[in-house]
Amino acid sequence: MFKFRQTHMDFYKYQGTGNDFVMIDNRSGEWDDLSIENIQKLCDRRFGIGADGLIKINVAEGYDFEVDYYNSDGSKSFCGNGARCSVAFSFFLDIFEGKCKFMAIDGEHEAEIHNGIVKLKMRDVETISNDGQDTVMDTGSPHYVKYVEDIINYNVFAHGSGIRNSETYKEKGINVNFVEKISDDEIFVRTYERGVEDETYSCGTGVTASALTFLQNSNLISVNVKTLGGNLKVYAEKNGDSFQNIWLEGPAKQVFRGKVDLI
Repeated sequence: MFKFRQTHMDFYKYQGTGNDFVMIDNRSGEWDDLSIENIQKLCDRRFGIGADGLIKINVAEGYDFEVDYYNSDGSKSFCGNGARCSVAFSFFLDIFEGKCKFMAIDGEHEAEIHNGIVKLKMRDVETISNDGQDTVMDTGSPHYVKYVEDIINYNVFAHGSGIRNSETYKEKGINVNFVEKISDDEIFVRTYERGVEDETYSCGTGVTASALTFLQNSNLISVNVKTLGGNLKVYAEKNGDSFQNIWLEGPAKQVFRGKVDLI
């Protein structure tokens, strides 16, 4: 008869405008071999802790830390709100003071934190393409941006799933953002996320992509973004058809901490 060994894991729960994550301090390397199955179970909202993703904070030579991000299905990507929560968590762990530099799957990032507000430098966006009247770009993860009306009543799940699973995008997947202009300097964004395969309360890379489409046709250097989970702000410098010096700013909060048994 087989005997299963129970392993205790210390975890923290963080959220950035309603985008929520299981955070693990993995600087010791103890959880390097955490399985995809375990990640899926931990993120399960009924049988686990519940989260849009799981993040391991690792040691990275030459940097303050590494953000090792997994979607709730176990797939890897870059996550803007996850990165902001990672900065808040690493600040809580006393890894840095004020400003930091870290590595993620899409490369190097800078960030700063003041009174719970995290400002994260995103990677430059060199290429913005069109799909019909809609826009496609990569802000660390691939994003599709579509402008709509009456966004609060829009069926994000149905339309988002349809685009994400279309012939063009189903193989690699794409995040789908629906945007409505609120004023000359504010937009409302709702996002269907691949890897979660549902709408999330907020998506940092999606908010960034949506903001850049808005900034394409204006002389602004920043835009306020409303999401279901709260408010964010995106700063960017336009250079022809590309954008540099892109920053994503907003709150990141610890919700609770605990221990969980992995079997």
